[in-house]
Order: sequence, then C-alpha cells, then structure tokens
Amino acid sequence: MYSVIEPKHGGQSGNVILCRQCDMSVALPSLPYGTKAVCPRCKTTLTARWDEPRKRPVGYALSALFMLVLANMFPFVNMRVAGITNEITLFQIPQVMVSDNYTSMATLFMVLVQLIPAFCMVAIILLCLRVRMPAHLKAVIARVLFQFKSWCMVEIFLAGVLVSFVKLMAYGEIGIGSSFIPYCLFCLLQVRAFQCVDRHWMWQDIAPAPELKFPLITGRTGLSQGLRSCSCCTAILPQSQVQCPRCHTHGYVRRRNSLQWTMALLITSILLYIPANLMPIMITESLGNQMGSTIMSGVIFLWSEGSYPVAMVIFIASIMVPSLKMLAIGWLCWDAKGKGKGKGKGKGKGKGNTDTERMHFIYEIVEFVGRWSMIDVFVIAVLSSLVRIGQLMSIYPAIGALLFAMVVVLTMFSALTFDPRLTWDRISESTQKEPQGDGQ
Repeated sequence: MYSVIEPKHGGQSGNVILCRQCDMSVALPSLPYGTKAVCPRCKTTLTARWDEPRKRPVGYALSALFMLVLANMFPFVNMRVAGITNEITLFQIPQVMVSDNYTSMATLFMVLVQLIPAFCMVAIILLCLRVRMPAHLKAVIARVLFQFKSWCMVEIFLAGVLVSFVKLMAYGEIGIGSSFIPYCLFCLLQVRAFQCVDRHWMWQDIAPAPELKFPLITGRTGLSQGLRSCSCCTAILPQSQVQCPRCHTHGYVRRRNSLQWTMALLITSILLYIPANLMPIMITESLGNQMGSTIMSGVIFLWSEGSYPVAMVIFIASIMVPSLKMLAIGWLCWDAKGKGKGKGKGKGKGKGNTDTERMHFIYEIVEFVGRWSMIDVFVIAVLSSLVRIGQLMSIYPAIGALLFAMVVVLTMFSALTFDPRLTWDRISESTQKEPQGDGQ
C-alpha cells in the first residue's frame, strides 16, 4: 500500500526530475519504503520506492511465466451442447481464426495476449537480476519494456472470456479447463510485476543520468529553462540535444507534429468506426442458417436474455468508450491548439489552472480506458474458436470485428502520439498556481 509524498519546491537541487506529463521540475525527497512521489502540479506519479526492488518484481515475473507455461499446456475452456463436447486450448484460438482467413486477428491475439506479456516478464527478470549483457542491448530491452507495457492485454482478454461465458450459457453448459486457473494467476502476477517496476529507479540502475552543466531550478518548467525530459528514461537533457546518451532515444522538447499525428490517427479511426458498427462482427450458423450480429445487436440480445450487467459492460466498452474517447481526443487537440477556455495569459489564473487540470484529467482517463474496448474482439475470438459443433451451431468472426480492432489500435496510437505537456504549456509561468507540498 502506497503512502504519497508531494515534493516541495526548493531553490536548486541535484536530485530533480521533470514531470513527463506537465514538464514541471520537482526536487525528489528521500522516500521511505512503500511510498511514492507525485507531481504537486498534475498529481502524476514521479517515482516510487519498493522494499526489495529487485527480488519482488523478479519473483512475480518468474511466477507469471511459470503460470503462462501451465496455461498453454492444458485445455482452457469447454462447452457441451446436445451431448457434444468441444474444448479449446489457448493455442487453438488463433489457429481457428487463421483457418477462417482472419490471420490479422489471430496475430493480434497472439501478440497482445501471449507474446508481449511473456517478453515483458522476461525483460523484467533480465534487468532486475542484472544479467551481464552489452549496455546498448540492456537499454534496448528497457526501452521496449516500457513501450510495450500498455499493450499487455491479458486482463482484458480474461474479462472477454468471462463475458463470452455469459453469452454461451444460453446455448449449453460451459466449463473451465485445467489451464484456466493458471491463466488467471498469470494475469494477476504480471500486473503485480509491472506495478513493482519503477521507471525512474530502473533507468538509474541501468546507467546514471547524464550530468547537466548548470543547476536546474525547481518549481519551473523545463521549457522555460531550455531543458527537456527524455520520454523514455526520464533523463534531463538540453533542448538542443536530440539523442539521449543513456537510452539512445531520439526526442525533442515537445513531440514533433504531435497534434497533426493525433488528428490524422483520430480521423482514420472515425472513418473505420462507422462501418465497424454497421457491419456484422460475427456470424452464427445454426442448422444451415446464417445470421450476422453487429455490436449493438449483441448488446440487445444480452439485455433481452436478462444479462443486464454484461450487456452494460459490452455497451460501455464497445459503444460508449470508443465514441467518448474519440470525442475527448479531439477536444484535447482543440484545447492544446489554443482554442479552449482559459488560454489567455492574463485571464484569471485560478480559472486557467482549473481548465488545464480538467483537460489533464480527461487525458488520463482516455489513456487508461481506451484499451478496454478490445474486450469485444476477444469475446469474438473465444466464441468463434469454442462454438464449432458441426451443422448444429458454429460461430465465425466477420469483417466488423477486424475493423473494430483497427479502431481500438488506432485510438490507442492517437492517445500515445498526443503530448500532454501541450495542455500545460498554455499556462504562463506568472499565472501558475503554486502547489502546496505536503507529505502523507
């Protein structure tokens, strides 16, 4: 359980970090075990201190990998309809989609649910155990680890499996296989392993941050001091230095063409979202009759069957969240461009800060919930692989599922290309609300 410490602004300090979200320079205090430091300005977690920072994540990661191996060795779920039993393993899910000429969805499933989580666990073990390897290779592994973190969708797939159980109960008896519990444990353990790995501590352990030639003044933005934060390893660099000497990542004081890339990806996702909702996402074949099902018709079916909570989950995740996320991203770009409220430098500093804090809160929500829209794609993957009972009943994925998966991926990239510091840049130094630092 964390205690939170809000660092106080000082004059100058050697142990200073630039907030990756709002660009404020903050002097890090001495953190006791089990505490984290948050930015006094935007409340973003800057760093955390764990007891046994090496053994803890290694233990979780090793246990997660062991559970993943067990989860792939035995049957995952099974279904019994009219005396006919069908069971699947995790490996059979992408195999079925490949046989239905949906190789792209099968690849997406393997990458997001199996390969990326497994790679991240291996990376945590190698880095925390300080396995001997070239410094450049170690930097590459750490860089990929933190970039892949948001693409691990194990818990989303597990939620999709539970939703598919509710849908399948209307057709027959559903049971779990020997690998279901290990996969649930893998989900919990990999989430816990990620929680125990702190980005700032990890990079300080890999290599020390490059020294600045002049002291950094805390309580001011890096932009006003001619400095920038490395988006990968949090090192503080001069604005003119394009390549970080520690992680070798190229970067700039603000992400280049951030709004243009964000809007281009957003418009593309909107264009795909319309046919994704109009076209069927899966086809149910029963006794020779085929019936297509769209996202909304699936919600209506669940509601009519009395599965109100599951219908609401699908409606929120697949209809509301993508729509509101695209609207929110467009609003963030509009605001960052200077069209939002409170842009003026001399207009009410309290109001300007409140508007900016509100926009930053919207950005954090967008960044967190967007990936959960993939739940409907995983539901279709489970249904199409499990319900294969000859002429009696079979379920196949349809083009709408692929389009919807592309919408989710594009909106995630759109949120990643948006630079949240642009939202805070609209507040001039003279109108910034001075944070009140205190420890908890």
